[in-house]
Amino acid sequence: MRKIWGERDARACVKAAKAAGLSLGAWARRHGVDGRSLHAWSVNLARTSPSAVAITKPTLIELVPPPAMRAARYVVRIGDVAIEVDDDFTDETLARVVRVLRAC
Repeated sequence: MRKIWGERDARACVKAAKAAGLSLGAWARRHGVDGRSLHAWSVNLARTSPSAVAITKPTLIELVPPPAMRAARYVVRIGDVAIEVDDDFTDETLARVVRVLRAC
């Protein structure tokens, strides 16, 4: 079994296999060519062919973060006074606000 000698040889063998309507392996066996060598060359040729480049040409996709979830809002009403807080409001801060309001 002979190995493929280079790009020109590989292109000729791949073309001949396609023209014969055979798989690369079947064509290689019939013509005394190392099938693994021919397959490796065909993979490399497919990666560098102009049509392969056109197919795999990258496309710009804009990645946008999802909108932030709105924090829950809480309203505490005592008479005419209302305190509005969200989930980020700490217990300590709420206790200070209540102490100030009691002093009024």
